[in-house]
Amino acid sequence: MYNLPYFKEQDVSVVIEFMKQHPFAMVIGVDAENKPVATQVPLLLKERNEELFLQAHIMKHTDHHKAFEQNQDVLVVFTGPTAYVSASLYENKQQGSTWNYQSVHAKGKLNFLDEQGLLQLLDELTSHFENDPSSPSLYKNLPEDYIQRLSKAIVAFEIQVTGIENVFKLSQNRDKKSFENIAEHLGKGNADQQYIAGEMNKIKGKLFD
Repeated sequence: MYNLPYFKEQDVSVVIEFMKQHPFAMVIGVDAENKPVATQVPLLLKERNEELFLQAHIMKHTDHHKAFEQNQDVLVVFTGPTAYVSASLYENKQQGSTWNYQSVHAKGKLNFLDEQGLLQLLDELTSHFENDPSSPSLYKNLPEDYIQRLSKAIVAFEIQVTGIENVFKLSQNRDKKSFENIAEHLGKGNADQQYIAGEMNKIKGKLFD
């Protein structure tokens, strides 16, 4: 991860909100032989006693399930849209082009939950992501036999976050004119480019008088 101060978001609440807005994250670990494993899952973020926890579930007996049983240390990577930034948009065009992006790395300890914890998580996950109290796909509306079959095939876990790092690389190292050129160009592009332009415009007032 880039460790350059001008690409860091200092407001922790902004970082947490980014994680909440991009919950389909990559959970990465290593098995007993130090071979890497990874899986992408939707995560619920919870704050308890000023600590951050991440909850999700995975299929049993997969390579990552077995690895997480053997080694609790995990890295969770949250990412959003990215955009190519051409050096032709800089005032000094004889430089390397780059990419703008936002990424949060959360390190922590993974612990598996019991069956009751799994059922509670399924209830909370469906309520959160359905975001519709009348949805027929809420946990409470699912057939009991389906829930019983499902719960035998998956396992829930909780990660106690021990550290968070971030890179919000949004052309903060450019002069004002170059920054404006980039934001204007990206603002006319596809959905990902427009998103990055929007994030740049949010911080513009902090960068330039």
